[in-house]
Amino acid sequence: MPFELSKDFINRIRDSIEAKDEKAAIEILDTLHPADIAEIYDEMDIDEAKFLYLLLDKEKAADTIAELDEDDREHFLKFLSSEVIAKQFIEKMDSDDAADVIGDMDEEKQEQVLSHIEDIEQAGDIVDLMAYDENTAGGLMAKELIKVNENWTLTNCLREMRKQAEEVDEVYYVYVINDNDILHGTASLKRMLLSDNRKKVKDISNKDVISVKTDTPKEEVAGIMEKYDLVVLPVTDSIGRLLGRITIDDVVDVIKEEAEKDYQMASGISEDIESTDKVWVLTRARIPWLFIGLLGGILVANVIGFYEVDLGMYPEMAFFIPLIAAMGGNVGVQSSAIIVQGLANNSLGIESTYKKLGREFVVASINGVILSVIIFIYNVFASDTYALTLTVSIALFSVIIFASFFGTIIPLALNKYKIDPALATGPFITTLNDIMGLFIYLMIGRILFATL
Repeated sequence: MPFELSKDFINRIRDSIEAKDEKAAIEILDTLHPADIAEIYDEMDIDEAKFLYLLLDKEKAADTIAELDEDDREHFLKFLSSEVIAKQFIEKMDSDDAADVIGDMDEEKQEQVLSHIEDIEQAGDIVDLMAYDENTAGGLMAKELIKVNENWTLTNCLREMRKQAEEVDEVYYVYVINDNDILHGTASLKRMLLSDNRKKVKDISNKDVISVKTDTPKEEVAGIMEKYDLVVLPVTDSIGRLLGRITIDDVVDVIKEEAEKDYQMASGISEDIESTDKVWVLTRARIPWLFIGLLGGILVANVIGFYEVDLGMYPEMAFFIPLIAAMGGNVGVQSSAIIVQGLANNSLGIESTYKKLGREFVVASINGVILSVIIFIYNVFASDTYALTLTVSIALFSVIIFASFFGTIIPLALNKYKIDPALATGPFITTLNDIMGLFIYLMIGRILFATL
């Protein structure tokens, strides 16, 4: 059954800590997955966390630290010596997780931790990975994998695989390389077991292998793995030498991070934050778009002020200002959300911007006609003024067309200039449509009330 954190469970943990009962604490921890142990971190102070985490065996401790949120992990490790970090946690971590953990430390602490790692090859792998941009395939990959030379016999191949497998938690693929470490394909374990041991690896290998370069953006990596249903993806350098592999759990983290970032940006939050962050951090992340919203509100007030005389003469127009503003914002967000989603998952295809705008125009026209007819029928019975009836219907149709156009073109333009298009689904598009929607509505009202 999935673990559920409860008050009773936390009390049991705290009782064992207060009594310094290591045996009782270990019995509780042995039943938990590393992700479950990481989950209880927020409920403990630093001394309680140190007591528990240092009781874990090295492998479970390493997995638990890797599961902690970045900020929590940095805070916890700050209270431990470099030697304890290296011996208790880093030495049993996969190279990619170790690089992430050490990469969050200051340079002096990094050097101290690395100096306490006994396995020089492991320390070298970690240093190599820390050199890559964290937003690329190189920053995601781990060094642990199984590779065999295409010129080896299957007998020699199986012998070497046994040695390499000791360092690899999950064997997804056996990679085939040549004498220069160039990736040439993959080898099937089943074919190895069923083939003549005197055969060479290249005789049974699959040459069709998908890989990425170390500088491939992580979003592109995620897209490739999703498109081809891959659980692991090899990473090569610019000349094709095999350097590492990216597993599906790392890509899930990327997808989650991107989804959270896009959701926050669409909500008008300018940086990656958590609900547990400090008040100043939360305020700093929210205030920029609230300020823009404030400016938008001032512009809306100025638009209304510009038509103050008209509203004084025809006050019934004021009743429909919220409707026009809301519909413009809703239509704009819908259109931009569809485009942003298409850009994110590469489902827009290769059709031109004109075709995208044309299709969106047709959809907006249909929606505009339906909604305008509905509001027209409503006003025929609810309003005594034919001019108001016509004004609201024509303005609503116009605002829907305008909002749909802007909701489509803005994210495409942002994407073209390498700005995150998720920006277009938030307060930006809503504020813009509020201003223009009211301007269109009041302008049409001035014309029609003066004419009819």
